Amino acid sequence: MSTFNEDAQWRYATKKFDATRKISDADLAELKKAIQLTASSYGLQPYKVLIVEDAAIRAQLQPASWGQSQIVDASYVIVFANETNIGDAQIDAYLDNVAETRGMSKADLQGYGDFMKSKINAMPEEARNVWTAKQCYLALGNLLNVAAELKIDVTPMEGFVPEQYNEILGLKAMGLSAAVVATVGYRHTEDATQHYPKVRKSEQDLFIQL
Repeated sequence: MSTFNEDAQWRYATKKFDATRKISDADLAELKKAIQLTASSYGLQPYKVLIVEDAAIRAQLQPASWGQSQIVDASYVIVFANETNIGDAQIDAYLDNVAETRGMSKADLQGYGDFMKSKINAMPEEARNVWTAKQCYLALGNLLNVAAELKIDVTPMEGFVPEQYNEILGLKAMGLSAAVVATVGYRHTEDATQHYPKVRKSEQDLFIQL
């Protein structure tokens, strides 16, 4: 029987991490695989995922993260950075990957490629950037779920200054922009938040069945 709902009940947005506990390489590999397997529009995965362990870099990121302690105490800081001004180059790279992975001719994919280009290139640049940033949240959701199954704590964070992250991590030069951040590690025994009852809307308030 699935333990998904039990795992979801267990997890919470950790406020204080135990800096002495580190995620194993095997568990980190599981987290990365979950992110890699995430669904995305057209299958494009229009983002990169930075896994930051370096203490000096994290010390720079902390002031850009509203001073939150999770940035320096967690095992890793994971930055989901969306591709900016996505266009033909990224679509063509995806089609090359499809052709190689599935043993297909690139010519067989031209119709799908032309369709994607017609839809994506028609969007203003700002709308495209919003769209690619939204894709990052799908990957974040997968991270939250598999981490809970592994009893690894994750704090999703929008409390940061994207422009400062972009500068510190050199993202602009890579055609990227920080969209959302997650700190991963293990909760500290002193984090009182772990004992709070989970607050959610009731099913009556949340769902509309037609």
